Amino acid sequence: MIRRLSRYGRGRMRGISMTWLVGIAFGALVGVSMLLVLGLAVTANMRNTFSLLNDKAVLTTNALERRLRDHLDLASGAVVQLKAVFENRSLDRGSLEGFRPEILAAVHANPALDVLVVTNIEGDEYGVYRSATGKLWPFQRQQVPEEAKRYILPKIAAGSPATWGPLVKSGDVLYANVTVPLATDGVLKGYLTAAVSIDELGRTARQLDDGPFATVFIIANGNEVIAHSDIEDYARPDGEAPKLPLTVDELGDKALMRLATAPTLQNFERASAAGVEVRDLESDDGGPDFLSMTKIIAGYGPGVWTVGQYYVASTISREVQRLFGSAVVGLVSILVALGLSVLLVRRAARPLSEISRRAQFVGDLDFDRVEPLPRSRVRELDQVYQAFNAMVIGLKAMNTYVPRSLFRKLMRLGVDQAAVASERDLTFIFTDIVGFTSLSENLTAARTAEVLNEHFAVLVGAVEEEGGTVDKFIGDGMLAFWGAPDERPDHAIAGARACLAIAAALREANRAARAAGREPIRMRIGLHSGRVVVGNVGALDRWNYTVVGDAVNVCERLQSFGRDVAPEDEMVILASDTAMARIRAQAGGLLAGCATRVGTHKLRGRSGAIAVWRVDDTVTPDEIVPVQGGIELAG
Repeated sequence: MIRRLSRYGRGRMRGISMTWLVGIAFGALVGVSMLLVLGLAVTANMRNTFSLLNDKAVLTTNALERRLRDHLDLASGAVVQLKAVFENRSLDRGSLEGFRPEILAAVHANPALDVLVVTNIEGDEYGVYRSATGKLWPFQRQQVPEEAKRYILPKIAAGSPATWGPLVKSGDVLYANVTVPLATDGVLKGYLTAAVSIDELGRTARQLDDGPFATVFIIANGNEVIAHSDIEDYARPDGEAPKLPLTVDELGDKALMRLATAPTLQNFERASAAGVEVRDLESDDGGPDFLSMTKIIAGYGPGVWTVGQYYVASTISREVQRLFGSAVVGLVSILVALGLSVLLVRRAARPLSEISRRAQFVGDLDFDRVEPLPRSRVRELDQVYQAFNAMVIGLKAMNTYVPRSLFRKLMRLGVDQAAVASERDLTFIFTDIVGFTSLSENLTAARTAEVLNEHFAVLVGAVEEEGGTVDKFIGDGMLAFWGAPDERPDHAIAGARACLAIAAALREANRAARAAGREPIRMRIGLHSGRVVVGNVGALDRWNYTVVGDAVNVCERLQSFGRDVAPEDEMVILASDTAMARIRAQAGGLLAGCATRVGTHKLRGRSGAIAVWRVDDTVTPDEIVPVQGGIELAG
C-alpha cells in the first residue's frame, strides 16, 4: 500500500543529507582543482608578474615623457634657431618692427607656437600671437593685448641657455614659455620668447589612458596638476569639469594626494634603472588601492615635472591571466570544476533563495505575500521548510493582535531590552466618539463593526504617521503614546500633530457622511505628558506591551472633560498644562490663538486641580514643528 503524504503535511520524509552532499561534492571539486591548477600556475605567476609590471612601467611613462618633450621642445628649438638670426641685429625701438617677416614665418612654420616675441632691454616688445580662431595678430612696444600675455620673462644672463619660465594662464588656457637671451659681444640686448599651449598635453594624457581603471596625469612644480585623463570624474555641482591647473588638494584626486607619501616598491629593478618609480598607493578610507608609475622631468620651468599614471591595483593582475593558456590540464580542470559548481550551487541555492525571498516578506510583516513552502527530498531543507511554514502561521496569528508598528519597533530595538518595564516620560492621547452608544442603536452589528474599523484605521494612520504606538482600543476609544519603545525628545509635539491630523480626517469624513445622508461623528481627545511605567506587563504566558500610571488616567479624564467644555462641538482637543509646557519648550509653531486656556479644573476622580488648554483643531499639523531653542507660547 502506498502511503500518500499531503503536500504540506507533517509526515517525515527520508532524503539525502545536504551536509554530505555538499561536503563530498565541494571536497572533490577543491581537491581536483588545487592539485591540477596550483602546481602549474603559481610558479609561473610569481615569476612573470614583476617582469610584466616592469615593462609596463617603463613603456607607459616613457611614452608620456616622449610626447611631452616633443611638444615643448618645438618651442625651445624654434627660439634657439632664431637666436642666431636676431642677436646680431639692432633691438632699438625703431628697429623692432623689422623682425616681423621672420617672426611670422616662424609661427606659420610651427603650429605649436602661440606667441613669439622679441623684447629689448628697455622693455619694448614686438611679436605675434595666435588667436582662438588660429589667425595671427602682431603687437608691438608696450601695447601688448591681454590675449597675448602668455609668457613671463625669466631672469637670465647673456650666456644663459634656453630657459623655461613659470606656467601662465590666459583665459581658460595654460601656456608654457621659453626664453633665450639676445646678446652681442657678451652684452645682453634683449630676449626672444615663445609660448605654447599645454592643452596638447591634456589631449595626450587622454590618448594614453588605458581605460576606466587607469589615469594618466602630468604635475608641474611639484603639486600643480596640468593634465589629467579623467578630469570629468571630478565635475563640480554644476556638471562642468574643473579647469586646470589645480593643486592636487584642490582637484581632490585621492590617489595623487597619497603620491608624495607613498613608499616606493623595491621589486621593480628595470623600472628604477629607467628612472621610473613604482609606488603602492594604499587607501586608508576603505577605497580602492592604486599602483602608480611616475617619472621626474626637469628643465621645463622653475620646478620639476612629474609624468605618470596610476591603476586600480586589482586590475593589474589581469595582465598575467594569459599565462593560464599554456596550462592545458589546469584549464580543463577549472572548466570542469566550474560546470560542477554551477550545477551544484544552482541546485542548492534555489531553495535557499526562495526561503530568503519569503523571509523578506516576513521581515516586512507582509504575511499576505508569504505562500507555504513545499516539501523537499533533502532532509534538512524539508525540516527548514516545515519550521518556516509553522513560524509564518504563528506570526500571522500574533500579528492579528499586536500592532505592526509596535512589532517593527521592538524587533528593530531588540525585544529583550526594549520591552523591559521601565519608568519613562511619555505623551499620550485618549480618544472617544461622543454618543456612540446611541449612534449604534440604529446600526446592525456588521455595520457597527465596519464603522469602528474605518474610524480606527484613520486613528492608527495618524498615530503611526507621527511615529507613535497604539496601545489598545477601548470600546470606541483608543489609547496611543509617544516616546517608547524608541526614545524621542519631541514626543509632545508628535502627539499634538497626531491630534490635529485626526481632526482634519474627521472633518473630511463628516463632510462625506453628510453628503451621503449619514450621521456625522463627534470626537473628544485628551492630550497629556507625564511619567509612567512602560513595557511588558502581565504574567505567565499573557504579556502586553502597555503603559501603566496616573498620567494615563489624567489623559482619559481630559478626554471625558471635553463633554463639559464643548458638548456640541464636532471635535474637542483638551491638553494638560504639562503637555503644553513641553510643546512651548520645543516648538514655535503653536502660537497665540492656536490654543486657549480654559481654566484650572478638578478632573473626575482626582483630588488636585490642573490647568486645561483647548487646542484649535483647525490648525494643520505642519504648523507645529520642532525649532532650535523653542519659542514660548503666548498667553
